[in-house]
Amino acid sequence: MTAARIFGRALRHRNYRLFFSGQSISLIGTWLTRVATSWLVYRLTGSSLLLGTVGFAGQIPTFLVAPFAGVLVDRWHRHRVLVVTQALAMAQSAALATLTLTDRITVPWILALSALQGLINAFDVPARQSFVSEMLGLSVFQGLINAFDVPARQSFVSEMLEDRADLPNAIALNSSMVNGARLLGPSIAGMLIAAVGEGYCFLVDAVSYVAVIASLLLMRIPRASAVKERPRMSTELVDGFRYVAGFAPIRSVLLLLALVSFMGMPYMVLMPAIASRVLHGGAHTLGFLMTASGVGALTGTLYLASRKSVLGLGRVVAFAATLFGTGLVAFSLSRAFWLSFALLVPTGLGMMVQMAASNTILQTLADDDKRGRVMSFFTMAFFGTVPFGSLFAGVMADAFGPRATVLVGGVCCILGAAAFHRALPGLRDAVRPIYIRLGITSEPPDQ
Repeated sequence: MTAARIFGRALRHRNYRLFFSGQSISLIGTWLTRVATSWLVYRLTGSSLLLGTVGFAGQIPTFLVAPFAGVLVDRWHRHRVLVVTQALAMAQSAALATLTLTDRITVPWILALSALQGLINAFDVPARQSFVSEMLGLSVFQGLINAFDVPARQSFVSEMLEDRADLPNAIALNSSMVNGARLLGPSIAGMLIAAVGEGYCFLVDAVSYVAVIASLLLMRIPRASAVKERPRMSTELVDGFRYVAGFAPIRSVLLLLALVSFMGMPYMVLMPAIASRVLHGGAHTLGFLMTASGVGALTGTLYLASRKSVLGLGRVVAFAATLFGTGLVAFSLSRAFWLSFALLVPTGLGMMVQMAASNTILQTLADDDKRGRVMSFFTMAFFGTVPFGSLFAGVMADAFGPRATVLVGGVCCILGAAAFHRALPGLRDAVRPIYIRLGITSEPPDQ
């Protein structure tokens, strides 16, 4: 089998090709905004605490709204949800650009607009992932905007495919797309910030949304069938929680993801302080550090894209979380730029492999009619816990320094991975009936 067929099976589907191309352009712009926002806050305030506070504001809406977003994503037309969330995200980036380029930007404005983006993302991610499976032929497979954008995007993944066997490849390609942008975006952001300032990063991001909106509008989406009567939202919300909490494999994957996101992911928020205080660099240093993490993450997603089955992903999740935690511990002890750059490659690899593998496991195990809700809990675990972790990291870094904060986070990730690995034998037994029913295996899955 050629490399193109191994790594791009999902690209056989027209809708998914459009989605992949549009998102690839837009996500580079998203990383421009992420890096520029962090550097702008640190330039204006010099405060690690405010870095954490802005991170909190940008993610807390996702945590609060995601469960409700998941219920709504299961009810709404995911393609329309994505068009709306991407248009709102474009408006949010345009507002940041306007305020920054006219020298009217302040920390309160950044906090408010970050919260708005977080709300968009809570809907975008679950809807997008489910829609990808729908693009492959399955029935279901950025604070305010992200609250809808995240569940809608995650669910939309399944809607774009015509073959269930292509779902793991599509999820891995999604992650490679995100990390390819993560590889290019921070480097471009560092050069743009040094040359013309943060405002132009926000402007480029706003323009980049044109690509993804155009790709969505060019898709051929079947007319939605008549919506059958659904239970009350509160009933569906409770049912979704019981489903997630009552099934050990889904619960365990989500708990480990939440721990790693809470304790480990805030290292990204503290990166401007580390680049400036520890490594004595500027915006270029920050951009290179973010790029190093992106190199590792992209490498990891290419590995996942080459896998042919979900079997064995449980061990992959445990190993990736351990690698991420170990990378954070080593990075916290480094004072040399070249060593820090090198250490962030395996750190980024471990972080993204754990996230993408967890995503694949959840979408494989989830019942079709509950996938949007399951992915909303994925959104809460991966994105929703980050605001609390960012706030905690900001307080810790203000008191003990960013290096000590990253060190503690890495140790916690290692301990969580060890507990998950110990529970794997029992989780394999629980998923075996599902894998047999789906035709994935007829033997006990080596998950």
